[in-house]
Amino acid sequence: MHKLWVRITFSFFLLMFFALLGSGLFLANTMKNTYMDFKESQLKQTAHLVLRALELNGIEQQDLQSKVKELAAPVTSRVTVIDRNGKVLADSEDNPSSMESHASRPEVSQVIKEGKESGISTRYSHTLGYSMMYTAIPVKIDGEVKGVVRVALSLENIEKAIRHLRNTLTIVLFAALLLTALIGIRIAKGIAKPVEEMMFVSQKLKDKDYTARVSMRPKGELGQLANAINVLAASLKSQMETIQENEQRLSGVLRNMMSGVLFVDKNGKILLANRAIGCMLDADPEAFTGKQHVEIVKNAGLSRLIARCLNEQTEIRDEIQFYYPNERILDAHLAPYVGENGELKGIVAVLHDITDIRRLEKMRSEFIANVSHELKTPITSVKGFTETLLDGAMEDKEALHHFLGIIHKESERLHRMINDILHLSKIEQHMIPLEVENVNVAEVVDRVADTVRKDVEKKGLELHLPVERECWVKGEKDRIQQIILNLVSNAVSYTPAGGRITVSLADREDEVAISVKDTGIGIAKKDLPRLFERFYRVDKGRARNSGGTGLGLAIVKHLVESHQGKIEVKSEEGRGTEFIVTLPKQQ
Repeated sequence: MHKLWVRITFSFFLLMFFALLGSGLFLANTMKNTYMDFKESQLKQTAHLVLRALELNGIEQQDLQSKVKELAAPVTSRVTVIDRNGKVLADSEDNPSSMESHASRPEVSQVIKEGKESGISTRYSHTLGYSMMYTAIPVKIDGEVKGVVRVALSLENIEKAIRHLRNTLTIVLFAALLLTALIGIRIAKGIAKPVEEMMFVSQKLKDKDYTARVSMRPKGELGQLANAINVLAASLKSQMETIQENEQRLSGVLRNMMSGVLFVDKNGKILLANRAIGCMLDADPEAFTGKQHVEIVKNAGLSRLIARCLNEQTEIRDEIQFYYPNERILDAHLAPYVGENGELKGIVAVLHDITDIRRLEKMRSEFIANVSHELKTPITSVKGFTETLLDGAMEDKEALHHFLGIIHKESERLHRMINDILHLSKIEQHMIPLEVENVNVAEVVDRVADTVRKDVEKKGLELHLPVERECWVKGEKDRIQQIILNLVSNAVSYTPAGGRITVSLADREDEVAISVKDTGIGIAKKDLPRLFERFYRVDKGRARNSGGTGLGLAIVKHLVESHQGKIEVKSEEGRGTEFIVTLPKQQ
């Protein structure tokens, strides 16, 4: 019995059943009592009438018997005259001489022994098979009770009438109960259906289905409740959409942040971690939730900062260094998170990876030092030889010519260095636009070969050129020529006499690969990552003696990148180096 309308109907049916049953029993009992009281009063009146009619004084017993029968006939009642001792003096239906003493009969005893004005008794007669009502009144002579007159009435018809009344009441009550049940079912369904629908909608809302609505529109308070539930559902839907949208925004921001975000509760458990911090720790950030920060971060510095922020409840900013999974320098900013009542809920840690910033600061510092050193050398030479000339060396024509040649050479080197710095700066800042045209890379290689041929022959090197005669790309011819010239010039400078330089081209589907390979001194593995830095020299003495500025490969790298290409280097110390430049065919 789970349905609401069944429970309401059953409760209503039970209530009506007991109400109608009680009413029926009360009505039947009331009617029975009323009828019995009426008969009792009737018997008393009959007994008094018989007593007045008998005129007992002076009547013989035989005459009394006949008189009693004569009086009993019209009243349809049994009349019995009994003396004080209980002996039956006369009876309208039996021979008094054969009848037993009636002194113990309740109605007689009530009058004779208890001295009541009347006695009444109702009992079942096993002989007759039905109940009889007896009423006795005293017979007084000179104020003394000499006997009683008893009138008896059969209750057979009364009992039949009462049984008929009860049967009638039972049928009426059953019909009333049936009608009540039908009406109760209709009323219960009218009440229960909208309530059940409201319960169903409430369950849907609990299950986060905010589209559920109450379709029924009952009247009265149920209608107001249904409308309130629909308004609540619409409000919940709107609020949940807003919350979901905010969550998506927050999730999108956290997911795409380059900085790592870590939310730790007051017990040290991680509640939230974004993708960036997962990359920093080389782990899945979704697995962080619910674990202690000491177990996840595996960094004593960060763990100490988190514990300190939880204890002191103040903002903390510091730099920490990670060694696993990679060496990193992180700027950590920690702040407490408190609730509305000021209670500490946890802390938020934001970690910025400043490894590249610190590396760039170091490179900038090294660049300034390198520029200063590179400029200082020619300036010192010019200054020194100029002072020598001013001190009297001008008189020696041979020395003068020699010193002026050195000054000129250093000035040229200083001029090239400054030009290269300015040129590199313009390339980095995209101040020189790319003039795109169709370029045959094979022709550019031939021009470069013509430019360096004297130096190649002077050092006794072998220069192998590509067999391809046509290899076209979209780009700027002068920049491509400068790329190849710098690479080939470096190969010539760092390849000992008798070595070999090979320039090859690979015409691929969407790109062209230019390879410049030599059998020179090679580059140490530790120097390869910094090879394209400005003023970085693998062999500083040889590079300076060759007249290089230390900016050639940096310029090459930026020229390649301006063509949306890439450059890579393969080298083994003592066995040679290979530079591979890959340029796209279309810009």
